[in-house]
Order: sequence, then structure tokens, then C-alpha cells
Amino acid sequence: MTDALQLGVLALEDGSVFRGRAFGATTTAVGEAVFNTSMTGYQETITDPSYYGQIVTMTAPQIGNYGISLDDNESDRPQVFGFVVREMSRVASNWRSSETLDGWLKAHGVPGLSGVDTRAITKRLRVHGALKACLSTEDISDEEAVKRAREWVGIVGADYVREVTTKEAFDWNGRQMDARPFTVPGTQLVAPSMEGRKRYKVVAFDLGAKYNIFRKLAYHGFDVTVVPATTSFEEVRDLAPDGVFLSNGPGDPAPLDYVHQAVAKIIQEYPTFGICMGNQILTHALGGKTYKLKFGHRGANQPVKNLETGKVSITSQNHGFAASPQDVEQRGAVVTEINLNDGTVEGLRHKDLPCFSVQYHPEASPGPHDSDPLFDEFHTLVAKTKGDA
Repeated sequence: MTDALQLGVLALEDGSVFRGRAFGATTTAVGEAVFNTSMTGYQETITDPSYYGQIVTMTAPQIGNYGISLDDNESDRPQVFGFVVREMSRVASNWRSSETLDGWLKAHGVPGLSGVDTRAITKRLRVHGALKACLSTEDISDEEAVKRAREWVGIVGADYVREVTTKEAFDWNGRQMDARPFTVPGTQLVAPSMEGRKRYKVVAFDLGAKYNIFRKLAYHGFDVTVVPATTSFEEVRDLAPDGVFLSNGPGDPAPLDYVHQAVAKIIQEYPTFGICMGNQILTHALGGKTYKLKFGHRGANQPVKNLETGKVSITSQNHGFAASPQDVEQRGAVVTEINLNDGTVEGLRHKDLPCFSVQYHPEASPGPHDSDPLFDEFHTLVAKTKGDA
């Protein structure tokens, strides 16, 4: 690393500094430093709107080796503010790849850093919690990088949903990518056809949704109308849906009063299913509270136990906040699932209203797919509410 132009720095608010080789865009970014334990799916991670405002460190040692395939994007652009890896592969070996990770991030203005001790970064975040950070691929001093990290306002109380939600409603079913079949990883099998299943109209709140959510809803029997996070109950009612879906999204769920108020009315009238941020929004709509986790859950290997069935699933997760169980249980909800690593709430179901939610991603791409049947459960719930089952 003799060329100064190729050097970069990651600085944390506690004064820690990690120097390495820069890739991606030449710029400086500040955000929340977090880590992700997924072995694959770096492109899905980078384009997941839930990561808006965050500088992500991958724990897998080599990233970028299968390049970038635009068909695998979970949104229209990279959402992370910065990306940190142990080794960034300069060669992309994959017949589906259209460009390298380096070139793709550079084109979208996202800085990256490689050649650093990602184990040390991850351990620091596990011990001290998620930290404010500055990632720079420009020529700035360690002291300046630390200063910028400490000056960042932070994620608590920030409304990032407004930054990533769609600006206007649209019909997902008219999009070509909607037709992509669901395949079983590692095989040539395609999931059984849903032809003949009664289709229902669902309004999907885009709180920072991943494309694969809409693909799964469409595949499992729903005609999907995606609406902005700012959509009111009255606007939903005018669309006359059979059910409502609440997506994942970035940041703190607490300040999103406009969504809480709309959903509080929606669940009185329509079957509702929420995931990730949607689980936290449902918590607030019921009058409960959420709190910030120390370092969050981010990766495709999170074990979750269903308390009603005893089944354990491996799930994909990406969130830094969780529901307070005491609050929701006092307001008519039942905690249906918990995280086996730390006991936090992973699922809710109301005793009387037709609504439920999970904290993880049942639509996970590239996987795991243990929780895919939740989309069938939602279809069944809508059918029962409509008197069709």
C-alpha cells in the first residue's frame, strides 16, 4: 500500500482508528458502524434500505468474488453509507456478474475499505455496542476522522423512512421482475405453482422495503399496491384492500408517529402482516414501545424459536431496535417468537385483531427460506377474514 491515493480510514467515536486500502468512491461518509455475519448476499445487504445510515462491516473474510448482478438488487441503488471488508476481491468470477463490487460502489458514490482487521472491529462493536463512525477514502487525518464520527447526530430519533420510501403509490404486479420464480437454493427445483389460488389485493407500506418482499407477496397470491410510508388510513381505505402489509425499513421506529397513527386504525379494519420495521410499527400502533439493541441483529444465521409450536428457524435479520414485550402483552398481543441468542421479541400476534408480525425477514434473499410459509399464513388470514376459508 505505497500509493497514498489508495489508502482509507475507518474511525469510531471511541477513538479507534483502522487504516486500510480504499475502494469504491473517493469520498467521506459518517454513519452508524454495524457488522453483518452473512457468508453470502453482500449485494442484497448493500441494497437493503434497512441499512440506510449505516457503515457495514462484513465478517466473512472475502467479499466481491462473485461480482454484481443487477437482478439481485433489493432496491434501485446501494443504501449503505460505507462498506468495510477484510479482503475485497479484485476479480469477479460469475456468469451472472455484470461488474465488480469496486466499480459498482464507485459509480454510486459509496466508499469502501479493505485490508483491515474486521474481527477486531466486530469484537469492539459487540463489546461497546454500535458506534458512530466515519469512513473516508480521502486524504484526512486520524484525528479529523474521529472528530467527524463524534459529531454525527446518530440514529436514535432519526426518521430515515422518509428518505427511502417510494414517493408515490404504484402497482408492483405490473413490473417485469415480479415474474421471477422462487427457486430452492442449491437445486434446480422451482417452488410449486400458485396458479388457481384466489388472489387478494394487498396494500404494502414501503417503509424501506426490499424488492423480494413484493415478489413473494405476488407469488403467494396477492396483487400488490405499494404505497408511501406517509399514506393515511383514509387513503388506504380508498384503495379498498383485502389486507395490509408493513415492510422493513431503516432507523428508529419511535419517531414515526404518522405511521403509528395510520396503522392503529388499519388493524381495526384489515388483516395486517408486518416484518422487521413492520413488527416495531405494529408495537407502537398497539400502544407499546421499542428500545435500541446494543449491537442489533444483522446476518442470515439468527435462530428464532416459535413459542406456540416449539419450532426453531434460522432467519435473516437486519435491525437495531426491538419491541418491549411487557408493553405489547398489556395491550392484547401475544409474543409468539423469541431470539434464541438474547431472548428478544421476534414475533407478535394480537389476541382479537387479525394482525401479526415478525422481526426477521421471511422473504430473505439469498436465504435462508425457513420462514417462507409466513406468506401462506397471511394469505390464509386474509381468506378467513373475507369468509373464503
